[in-house]
Amino acid sequence: MTPVERAQMAMMLEVCAFPKPGNVDRCHDYDDTRLEHFLASTILARPALEMAAEKAAGPGEIIHRAVALTNTHRGGNTHFGAFLLLVPLIMGDGIEGARRLVATTTVEDAVEFYRAFQETSVRVNPGDELDINDPGAIDELKKRELTLYDVMLHSAPRDMVAREWVNGFHLTRKAADLLKQFGCGQEAVVETFLFLLATEPDTFIVKKHGEAVAVRTMEHALEVRSGLRDIYDLDEELIGKGINPGSIADIIIASIYIALGEGWEWDC
Repeated sequence: MTPVERAQMAMMLEVCAFPKPGNVDRCHDYDDTRLEHFLASTILARPALEMAAEKAAGPGEIIHRAVALTNTHRGGNTHFGAFLLLVPLIMGDGIEGARRLVATTTVEDAVEFYRAFQETSVRVNPGDELDINDPGAIDELKKRELTLYDVMLHSAPRDMVAREWVNGFHLTRKAADLLKQFGCGQEAVVETFLFLLATEPDTFIVKKHGEAVAVRTMEHALEVRSGLRDIYDLDEELIGKGINPGSIADIIIASIYIALGEGWEWDC
């Protein structure tokens, strides 16, 4: 399986796994984003993923390209965070190479990333001094000579996907190991997702609903892992309230990509 195929498989396997409390999967849609939107993005992203494999441009431009290709359906943004992880992992041929690559990003990478962000409806933290919605944000990046790594460093305290760039893809590595520990196929994906949900406050939930809801979601996931609550009950509750752990889903995609390259079996 090529790196591009592994990336597409990772995107597909994550969204199809069931039950993943709160997220779109084979049994749950949201009104504005459905399973087929995620699957369409998996297919539409291929030219950008090929650019990453060929190292045909900088990571910022490739992330922008991936977002542009997949922002062509009515489902809105589906994989922005996943592209932020997959592109350096593909370009770096794994986690070690990705660590080196992100440290050498440029101001132009940051500019392309901001341009990609401005073409989506991705949630951001209000009041950020580098507000993506500020028309002068790109000029500020250039003025301060901020690289894409600098932008991720700035965002890391409030965004767990950005945090992966600055902590050496720590959760991606951990989740890839968990996938192999939990076995194979869909059950391993669900168990890994639930583990992260019980131990990490999902920053997409924080942005959308506040920190208290993110912490409460962790507690509920821990109850499921402890056998005190039914996973299907939690899934229905989160779906009903629109509480979707989107950042954890992005990290699961990256971890599946890594695990597939290390021999993890998806079709057991």
